Amino acid sequence: MNPRSYSLLDRCLSEIDTALRTLAAEPVASRPRPDAQLDAETDTLDAVASERSARLMRVNHAGEVAAQALYRGQALVARDPEVRERLLQAADEELDHLAWCGSRIRELGDRTSLLSPVWFAGSFVIGAAAGLSGDRTSLGFLAETEQQVEQHIDRHLDELPANDRRSRAILEQMRADEQAHRRSAMNMGGRPLPSPAAAAMRLISRVMTTTARHV
Repeated sequence: MNPRSYSLLDRCLSEIDTALRTLAAEPVASRPRPDAQLDAETDTLDAVASERSARLMRVNHAGEVAAQALYRGQALVARDPEVRERLLQAADEELDHLAWCGSRIRELGDRTSLLSPVWFAGSFVIGAAAGLSGDRTSLGFLAETEQQVEQHIDRHLDELPANDRRSRAILEQMRADEQAHRRSAMNMGGRPLPSPAAAAMRLISRVMTTTARHV
């Protein structure tokens, strides 16, 4: 029996459901949190260190909200079923990151960004626009996004308190996943983005990460 073919309306309704679950429900990871094997004593942070870690993890959580929206926006308009499946797979793996960051923020006694709906809506539109440019451009956009996220995580690993091994383990696994997504996108034929487009992406990312630290 042939698999059901979903209409654009069906897929749009599915994306609305995904958006509501991403923003209003607690995500469930498919993989254990990377710090699960660390000793309980690892969590000893003073108030200043805890606040610094929480702000960094809030920024990462906001980034994962945006990643969900970007990739699902791209997948909605992808022409090649294989490309659509790859984008949805990347979004599913980013859902693990979203769950890990959210639970770590709660452990640190803080909250996620109040602007998460803004990050989601804006990123979904940007992702759909990238997808409409063609599948190779869309894959190149995915690869560029992941490269910028890697650089962003590297900076956060430098900024984390030295004894926050739990957050560090989470970010290191996230970085490894982003690297795999980038390689996969380029291996599938992703076209490198023009320099002005990559620079615009960095500017948008800087605005989001700066704002999410505080709001």
